[in-house]
Amino acid sequence: MPVTKFSVEDRYSYHHGFGSYFESEAIKGALPIGANQPQRPPFGLYAEKFSGTAFTAPRSNNLQTWLYRVLPAASHQPFEPYVSLSKTSVYQKTYHIPNQLRWDPFDLDNEVDWTDSLHLVAVAGEPALKQGVGIMIFAAGKSMRDNEAFSSADGDFLIVLQHGVLDIQTEIGRILVRPNEICVIPRGVRYRVTLRYGSVRGYILELYQGHFQLPELGPIGSQGLANVRDFQIPVAAYDYDVKTEWHHITKFNGEFFIATQNHTPFDVVGWHGNYYPYKYDLGRFNTIGSVSYDHPDPSILNVLVAPSDQDGTPIAELVVFPPRWLVMEDTFRPPQFHRNAMSEFMGLIQGNYHGKAGSFLPSGASLHNVMSGHGPDYDTHRKASDEELHPVKVGEDSMAFMFETCHIMGVTEWGLNGCNKVQKDYTKNSWESLYPLFKPPV
Repeated sequence: MPVTKFSVEDRYSYHHGFGSYFESEAIKGALPIGANQPQRPPFGLYAEKFSGTAFTAPRSNNLQTWLYRVLPAASHQPFEPYVSLSKTSVYQKTYHIPNQLRWDPFDLDNEVDWTDSLHLVAVAGEPALKQGVGIMIFAAGKSMRDNEAFSSADGDFLIVLQHGVLDIQTEIGRILVRPNEICVIPRGVRYRVTLRYGSVRGYILELYQGHFQLPELGPIGSQGLANVRDFQIPVAAYDYDVKTEWHHITKFNGEFFIATQNHTPFDVVGWHGNYYPYKYDLGRFNTIGSVSYDHPDPSILNVLVAPSDQDGTPIAELVVFPPRWLVMEDTFRPPQFHRNAMSEFMGLIQGNYHGKAGSFLPSGASLHNVMSGHGPDYDTHRKASDEELHPVKVGEDSMAFMFETCHIMGVTEWGLNGCNKVQKDYTKNSWESLYPLFKPPV
């Protein structure tokens, strides 16, 4: 079956279907019939509209959810600055450099929780203008405190988990995320991360502009790549607590703020709409490839895209490199040497990436910025040029991915120096040993 064999069983139930409109009730009858905001909602709940797009956004792109909850989100004390200079601030020093970069595996950190673990590695744009993206690394060893919630007003979090298990309680419901699953938590959704199975580590792309969509399939037809039915959306689940002091930490223009309230934020008894968190098992990705010759562009491996106002040029996209068969004849089968109008940030969840024979390891990363030349390293090129071709399955027990964006990425001080993970000899070990093979005719 085309699914990941997870070592931890999912304890929660889900709706299924990317972008679909759902109704969900933790108590039968919690949703009003017909009207969205009756004079007195069922069970004495408050009606709250949660908008992910402008009211007048086209119907095809309009994202909103009606929440029916014990107390509205507005019921809290004023926010106060939480950290003077956040590790996720877009205003920290950044370096815009054309060099190819690769990072050794990022360390686990058992002393911090989710909010303290977020480190901005690379950024382009500004969340205040709702433009661009930010890329973060997280590594945590502690659950968030029992009475603490987190949200980001800056953008959608696309979470790629590499190690451990994330048990996420959101306003909309509960999600369990395991390695080889991705999770998207939209802008503004409040949630709490519990680590029931030990430390976690992974990657985040924060989308400041718009929201993710499924890529158009064009001549592929009506199915393939990431299929609509395989995306999972949590069902309504609530807590009733109006006595405990809670703290809500929010990421706002890259900085952290905190507010106190006397009730849980996880009190939504019912909801209906199409603005919600979701997850997807990358093991279900339906890979498309060439069955004759040449290597297709990696766009054939897109899972999610965030379109810009320029056709075919996304603000961001998630590309994966799952196990797949290569059968092309008389073809150099690894990814080609390449310069790109897009920036490519790659990570490795597990296994080995067949396009790099060297030190590209799980929980490591690489960045090839706009127009930075890249491609297979010397050893991979030599092997692929000389090997006898026959059908072969690559990437067994492996999963690599790529965050791609049309922007030039600036690397933060932490990403370039503070993490102490940048491989100093990356270009030397990868491409400087290439030598001319050209033999002009006599």
